[in-house]
Amino acid sequence: MAPRYPLPGATDRIESLSRDALAAIQLERLKWSVRHAYENVPLYHDRLDRAGLHPDHIAQLSDLRRLPFTTKADLRDTYPFGMFAVPQERIARIHGSSGTTGKPVVVGYTAADLDTWAGVVARSMHAAGGRPGMKLHNAYGYGLFTGGLGIHGGAERLGCAVIPMSGGMTVRQVQLINDFRPELIAVTPSYMLALLDEFVRQGLDPRRSSLRYGIFGAEPWTDALRREIEQAFDMRAVDIYGLSEVIGPGVAQEFAETQDGLHVWEDHFYPEIVDPVTGEVLPDGAPGELVLTSLTRETFPVLRYRTRDLTRLLPGTAVAAVRRMEKVTGRSDDMIILRGVNLFPTQIEEALLSCSWCSGHFRIELVREERLDRMIVHAEARPGHWSIPDTRDQADAVAHHIRNTIGVSVTVMVVPPGTIERSSGKAKRVVDRRPGREPFPA
Repeated sequence: MAPRYPLPGATDRIESLSRDALAAIQLERLKWSVRHAYENVPLYHDRLDRAGLHPDHIAQLSDLRRLPFTTKADLRDTYPFGMFAVPQERIARIHGSSGTTGKPVVVGYTAADLDTWAGVVARSMHAAGGRPGMKLHNAYGYGLFTGGLGIHGGAERLGCAVIPMSGGMTVRQVQLINDFRPELIAVTPSYMLALLDEFVRQGLDPRRSSLRYGIFGAEPWTDALRREIEQAFDMRAVDIYGLSEVIGPGVAQEFAETQDGLHVWEDHFYPEIVDPVTGEVLPDGAPGELVLTSLTRETFPVLRYRTRDLTRLLPGTAVAAVRRMEKVTGRSDDMIILRGVNLFPTQIEEALLSCSWCSGHFRIELVREERLDRMIVHAEARPGHWSIPDTRDQADAVAHHIRNTIGVSVTVMVVPPGTIERSSGKAKRVVDRRPGREPFPA
């Protein structure tokens, strides 16, 4: 049986570590993780052998960049359990992706992995404003998706009472928020807008709800949407980051006090930023693609996993020893290229939320007409802001704003309140109807 990752100190007190002390922990754990992956995962054994590398070659943190990347294709090619580094009898839980664009990514956890996961999520929830004795309304989906159970375990570790609502049943969600009076909510930002709509529909003032802190993740969102949620609910809204391939939610967390980006829990996850095209490692402060290496995973170690999430690394503030990552602006694989202009759905969201009439619900449709690609933005009006004579002016104004700020011409269609389909999980913002295109990633 492979030994558990080394525990050189009380790293749950990460705020007390110096950068040098953290680097020593990272190096010891990196050596363990590379050896663990090499000895127990055939893909890594073959990859490192072909590259002429051996775990003994890892002598300093900078040696990490000598290792080959891991991609989502690797995880799908080894479906279902080819990336597992421990025997089946040691597996305590299995999660997986939806598999809507191919074979799902399957990830596993030993009891020790679940303990680590609960620890980093508890740390994240404390940073977000959670405290023992508070109640958490958990509206992330339960099941194979890592969000619901991942948040659940961390909240219980922190000492919170969990209301395991999961997604959907929006009317009942609002009822239970009002009846149970939780201080915390964990949910996707797009579904929080659906909850806001339901508060308004029921004639309830969301600012008088018990909610004080919101923990939002699983999809890119803008500071404009943050302000929208905070003003509507009189709460602090913060970002949580994670992905199933690395552990689930709890890889990085924004602090409620600072709201200045996500502190990466670097004692468990080592971050790099690379050029999305060349793979070259970029210096801190430069924008690029986030690459993560797990330092403490037993079942599912990943070495230099290309997340496709676009961000940059900055010095820590709330915790000086670890670095921050900026709010993810998008994914390199959800970038829209329209007539030579590169843009992301979050840029459209920001433009729409600058308009007082827009509810924040929207859908982007990509079509091809006479050999030219065209973008149609369906933007939903707020209740009380829907008037057919005004929609032309509203549409023209936001299209003009997008053209001037993003540099692309689009058609904007203002649609009545309640028209855009709501999602209880990750919002599906883009529909690509261009010939020969696969459905756009959710």
